[in-house]
Amino acid sequence: MNNELFITIFIVSLLLTGGGMLLAHILAPSSSHSPIKFEPYECGIVARGEAWSQFNVGYYLFALVYLVFEVETIFLFPWGVVMREVGIRAFIEIVIFFFILGLGWLYAWKKGALKWQ
Repeated sequence: MNNELFITIFIVSLLLTGGGMLLAHILAPSSSHSPIKFEPYECGIVARGEAWSQFNVGYYLFALVYLVFEVETIFLFPWGVVMREVGIRAFIEIVIFFFILGLGWLYAWKKGALKWQ
């Protein structure tokens, strides 16, 4: 396929997207600007206090540690797929991977990031 076809497809997709957005802007009903619209939640319950509240930093640490280890487990699937094809090399690499992952887990444990308080 030549470059002109790709450029044409790109321009047509931009025009369709822009046309759809313009049409939605023209046909959509205008929203009201009542004070209720600017409340943090539109569930019908009157908000009490401020919308901004501080949380304990431990919650964020726990979530970040969970996210890191969750993402690391995603890498196990491709390893499992190619394990038989690669052989002993893949096994050695996953042992190194688990060792480094274990060091990270021990570090988080020693720092107290895994305590839910």
